[in-house]
Amino acid sequence: MIVDGVRAIWCRELQRDDISVHDDFFALGGQSVIMARIQGAFIDELDVEVPVDQLFLNPTVASISAYIESLGAVTQ
Repeated sequence: MIVDGVRAIWCRELQRDDISVHDDFFALGGQSVIMARIQGAFIDELDVEVPVDQLFLNPTVASISAYIESLGAVTQ
């Protein structure tokens, strides 16, 4: 599932293992450098390019996962 992959990336990049799908990226301490690493991980691991504006508009695992799914992305 997309949401599992997104959550795993966030946990790794934010160096936390307690992230829920409804936690806000910025409230968790997210900032631009981490966002860039997450963006790269989405390309490398999920094979989907997510524009920066969508990361700002969808700051939770649940919302960015829904956005990615709306693109028709398929994970392995």
